[in-house]
Amino acid sequence: MPVDAAEARRRVKTLLGAALGRAPLSTRDPVVADALLVTSELVTNALRHAGGVTAFEAMADRVGLRLVVEDASTGLPSTKEPSGDFTPGGYGWPMICRLATSVTVSLLPAGGKRIQVFLPL
Repeated sequence: MPVDAAEARRRVKTLLGAALGRAPLSTRDPVVADALLVTSELVTNALRHAGGVTAFEAMADRVGLRLVVEDASTGLPSTKEPSGDFTPGGYGWPMICRLATSVTVSLLPAGGKRIQVFLPL
């Protein structure tokens, strides 16, 4: 289980390198950058808003990257309403939804939620 977003990014970067047959990967590659950004946002959201990550899974092949992040909160992700006060935060979820071709959020029977995303490579 990654303890922070940086560790999750390292794991995903290693996985992508193996899946794509390229190592080391450059974060200047837009596909790699997008995958790492989505990874970071999912884990950061779980840490910041849901009490931490309870499960993390990443699978990749030449077609795409599938990420699964679970947390203990039943609160669903939401977008930030424009308020004009320029407070930080609230923009990661819409970005995740734009970069991923598939996003699902499921409530877990024992409590908490699972977020699954798929990003093409």
